[in-house]
Amino acid sequence: MKQKIGNFVTDGNVWFSQPITLFAVLENWLDRERDQLPLWLPVGIGFGVAFWQVFGSSAWMGLAMSCASLLFLGTLAPRYSRLRLLAQIAAVAIFIGFLLISFRSTTVAQPVLGKIWTGAFYGQIEAVENISARNIYRLRLATGDNADLPPFVRVNLTPEQYQDDFQPGAIIRLRARLLPPAGPTLPGGYDFARRAWFQQIGATGTALGNVQLFQKADSEAWFATQRANLTQHILKSMPQGSGGIGAALVTGDQGHIDLADAQAMRDSGLAHLLSISGLHVTAVVGFIFIAVSRLLSLSSWLALRISIPVVAAATAALVALGYTLLTGAEVPTVRSFIAALLVLIALALGRNALTIRLVAFGALIVLIFWPEAMTGPSFQLSFAAVATIVIMHEMPIVKRFTERRDESLVRKTARAVGSLILTGVAIEIVLTPIALFHFHKAGLYGALANVVAIPMTTFIIMPLEALALLFDVIGLGTPFWWLAGQGIAAMLALAHLVSGLPGAVTMMPAMPIWSFGAFIIGALIFGLMTTRVRYFGVLPCAIGIIAMVTAPRPDILVTGDGKHLALVSADGEVALLRSKAGDFVRGMIFEKAGSDTQAELIEDWSGVQCTLDNCVVTIMGQDRAWTLLATRTRNPIPSMEMAAACKRVDIVVSDRWLPASCRPKWIKADRRLLDQSGGLAFYLDAQRVVTVNESNRHMPWVHAALEARSTAETLVQ
Repeated sequence: MKQKIGNFVTDGNVWFSQPITLFAVLENWLDRERDQLPLWLPVGIGFGVAFWQVFGSSAWMGLAMSCASLLFLGTLAPRYSRLRLLAQIAAVAIFIGFLLISFRSTTVAQPVLGKIWTGAFYGQIEAVENISARNIYRLRLATGDNADLPPFVRVNLTPEQYQDDFQPGAIIRLRARLLPPAGPTLPGGYDFARRAWFQQIGATGTALGNVQLFQKADSEAWFATQRANLTQHILKSMPQGSGGIGAALVTGDQGHIDLADAQAMRDSGLAHLLSISGLHVTAVVGFIFIAVSRLLSLSSWLALRISIPVVAAATAALVALGYTLLTGAEVPTVRSFIAALLVLIALALGRNALTIRLVAFGALIVLIFWPEAMTGPSFQLSFAAVATIVIMHEMPIVKRFTERRDESLVRKTARAVGSLILTGVAIEIVLTPIALFHFHKAGLYGALANVVAIPMTTFIIMPLEALALLFDVIGLGTPFWWLAGQGIAAMLALAHLVSGLPGAVTMMPAMPIWSFGAFIIGALIFGLMTTRVRYFGVLPCAIGIIAMVTAPRPDILVTGDGKHLALVSADGEVALLRSKAGDFVRGMIFEKAGSDTQAELIEDWSGVQCTLDNCVVTIMGQDRAWTLLATRTRNPIPSMEMAAACKRVDIVVSDRWLPASCRPKWIKADRRLLDQSGGLAFYLDAQRVVTVNESNRHMPWVHAALEARSTAETLVQ
C-alpha cells in the first residue's frame, strides 16, 4: 500500500522519489474538505444570480463562455478527481443560477406606467394591508382590460375612503393619481422599482375622493380575513401601546406599530423581532413539538404503539403551515417554514436537527424558487445569522465551553449567559457589514440588546400570547394578554434605552460594492471550510471591512428630479438647498451621506451666496476650489444672464431644462441629464460622479420604465 511521506512515496520495502505536484496538493486538500464541498452548491447558484444583478441578462454570452472555459479547465484534471468534479459542478451551478434569475425576471414581467396618470378606473382587490401607524389602507388592485394602466397597481386609501367590504375579490371604482414605480433617489439608495417588478406592480398612487364598492367579493379570502380579525382582536385585548407589536409577533402585520417605537427597535438592533421569520416560526414549532411530545408521552399505551417524534413533528409541521398562511406567506416566512420543516424531518428521523448542511439546503430551495431574494437584506441577514450560530457552535473551542457538565446552578447560568453573549457578539460581527451595506447604519449595542430581547420574546411574550388566544376560547385570556403586554412594554423600554445611548447607531456613507463582495467571499471561505485554508478568508474580510470604513463621503448629492441638493462636509454636516425637503428625501440624503446630524440651510454655510432663485457655492477641495450654481425656483432667468453665470462655475444643477448656451466648466446637471442619469453623487477630489442608472441601467425594470416613458411622450406629441 502506497503512502506519502514528505516528498517521497513508499511501497512496502521500496522507496522512490516522486515530487508532489500542485494537483496532488489540491486533490489532498479537497479530500480533507470533501464533507464541506456540497455546501458550495448554493454559493455557485448565488454567484450566477449576483452576476445577473451586476451585468444583466444581456451578459449571458460572456458568462456562458466563462463557464465553458471552467468546464474545459476541469477536463485537464484526471478523470474521477475531485478537482475535475468541482470545476464541472461549479460551472453548471453558476450558469443555472443565472438562468433561474433570468427566467424569474421574464415570467414576472408586466408593463409599467410611463408617466403620472390621473383618472377613474375599476379594480379588483387582490390584497389589503392596514397600516394604522401611517393612517392608510394599502390595496393591490388588478385593473383588468384597462389599456391605460398596467395589469396591477398599488393604491393607498385613507380610513374615510376605506370600507369593510373592501376585501380580496371585491371590485371597486375609484379615481386615483398614479405614478411609475420609483427607482433609487440617490446612488446606492433603496430601489422600490426592483421590488415592484418582482411583485408585478406597475404603478403606485393615492385614491382621490370617494371610493365606491362596485361588486362584493364572491367568497372571502379565509386566511386574509382571519388575519385581519385576529389582528384587531389582539389590538383590542392588549394594553395601550403594546398591541401593535403584539399583533406583529402573531400575524406579521406591522402597520399598527407606533413610528417612534419602530424607529427605536431599528436603532437598537431589535427590528428583526417584528418580522415573522425564523425566530417566530421556531418558537411556534418548538412549542408545538414539545407540547405534543409531552402529552403523548403521558400515555404508555400510545408511547408503545406510535412513534411520538414522528407524530409530534407532523403536528408541528401542520401548525407551522397554518401559521405561515395566516401571516401572509411572505418570502421570509416561507423560507423559515421550509427550514423548520427540514428540522422537523431530522428530529423525526432521530438525526442532528441543525447543521450547516441543513442551512445550505434551505438556501438552495429559496434560490431555486425565489432567486431575486438573494440580493435583498432579508435573505442575507437571516441566513448569515443562522449560519453563524451553527458554524460557531460546531467549533471545538465553543463546543467545549457549552457542553453539559456537573456544576453548580450559578456556574450553569453563567455559562448559559456567556454562550448567549458570545453568540450575540458573533452574529453582530457578521451582520453589521451587511446592515451597513444595505441601510448605511447599524446599531452598536444590538448584540447585548438581543441577548435580553430574544429570550424574552421566545420564552415569555409569544407563549403568553399563545396562552391568551387559547384561554380566549373560554373567555379567560385577559390576564395573559396583560402579562404579554407588560413583556412588550419591557422590551420597548429596552429598545428606547439602547437606541438613546451615545453612539447607539453607526452611520456610514455608501460603500463600493466590491468591498461588500470581498467581505462575503471571505466570510464564506472562513465559514464553509474546516482546514487551515479557512483562515485565508480573514484577509478578504478585513480588506472589505477596511474599504467600508474608509469609504469617502460624497461632497454633493443631487436627487433624480433635480429639486433637492445637499452639501456634505468631511465630518458629516449636511446643508439642504430647499428647506421643505420631505422626511423620505431627508432620510435618503442622510443615509447616503452616512450622517445622523440635523440638516442645516444652505444659506448658513460659509462660501454660499443665495438669492431667491439660485445659490452659488464655493467648496474647498484638497487641490482646488470648486464652484457650484444651483437653481431653486421655476422663475424664468434671461438666457444671456444664465449663460454668463454658467461660464463662471464648474457645476450647474437645476430641475429645469437649461439652454444650450449654459456651459459650465465641468458638468451641467439639468433636467435633460438627470432624466438619463438619475440621482448624482459628486466626489470632488477624485473628480468622479456616481449616477443611479450607471449600476442598474441594464436591469429589466429600468428598460421597461424608459420604454414606457418614451411611448407616453410619443403619444403626447
